[in-house]
Amino acid sequence: MKRLFFYAAAMMLIFSAMPPESAEAAPSVQAKSAILMDQDTGRILYEKGAYEPRSIASITKIMTAILAIESGKMDKEVTVTDRAVRTEGSSLYLKPGDKWKLKDLVYGLMLRSGNDAANAIAENVGGSIDGFVFMMNEKAREIGMRDTHFANPSGLDDPDGEHYSTAYDMVLLMRYAMQNKTFREISGTKFYKGWRNKNRLLTEKYRYCTGGKTGYTKIARRTLVTTASKDGQHLIAVTLNDPDDWDDHIALFDYGFSHYGNKLIVEKGPVAAIRNKFFKNHVYIKRNIVYPLARNEEDGVKVDFRLAKPKKEWKDPENVPQIVGRAVVTLDNRVISSTPIYYKKTPFKERKTWYKLFKETLFIQLGLKNYG
Repeated sequence: MKRLFFYAAAMMLIFSAMPPESAEAAPSVQAKSAILMDQDTGRILYEKGAYEPRSIASITKIMTAILAIESGKMDKEVTVTDRAVRTEGSSLYLKPGDKWKLKDLVYGLMLRSGNDAANAIAENVGGSIDGFVFMMNEKAREIGMRDTHFANPSGLDDPDGEHYSTAYDMVLLMRYAMQNKTFREISGTKFYKGWRNKNRLLTEKYRYCTGGKTGYTKIARRTLVTTASKDGQHLIAVTLNDPDDWDDHIALFDYGFSHYGNKLIVEKGPVAAIRNKFFKNHVYIKRNIVYPLARNEEDGVKVDFRLAKPKKEWKDPENVPQIVGRAVVTLDNRVISSTPIYYKKTPFKERKTWYKLFKETLFIQLGLKNYG
């Protein structure tokens, strides 16, 4: 009996010392700066030195690519200049006078990291390299990249130290770029016209990888931005100055996919939770609210349907949806999402439960009229 008692006590101590399933340890990455973000919501799932400005090398070309795509000139033929090809570092080995479609140069830029392609793109989209750099910095401000400054379209180290960004700013840039279908296609292309993508996470190392951009200079060291998707969840990882970036990105993605899961918090359609007589069966929302949550966070989620004071004109709107409030979602008392609540003049029909439908059918079959 004593042996059984001591065995039970020992097992209790062992299990009490073990971390709960939801308290999975975050990965230990080698990067000086790193970040993992949920692409759809912008929620940061992991960060390390994410706001420290650093040299970023060729992940700069994400900005160069998205500006080229947004220029609307992808099918335009570009003539390569002598200045464009006189660039050190990785190259497509373009020659002065060569004629290329801008689209092909962007593929070469993203897959093979051609610095000559970066300059050729800059001259044709921005009028000059300096003009294009101005566009890069304007776009950075527009996106919200507050700790970024570009000095060239390729990512080469600037002698004055004026070419830098942060892991956080670069994840903002990648999230913005991934909203563009053409960018997503190029970023996720493994082979194009004889070019093999340098992103080994995409081509061989991680089956969930959907794209990204590599980078390296002597000052920046290895930099990497990648995206991955699994079971409807889309993540972005950024590492700066990382000697083990392939493995670190895999560890970050595995952590994100295993520790967090997309949860449907509010479903689009009629809002059944509202009991106010004026609004009941007349209000709805237009989109689902989905948010990545760890298992131990679900109890901290609250939904508050905030409604305005009823107005007489809402009773007879001219077929125009009226915004009458917002559905506000909080996690541990912090707002994480919200969406408008709309008023509809014609009431929604009450959704009947399976039990109620069964009951009605049974009463009809029995010939009973008052089954309500």
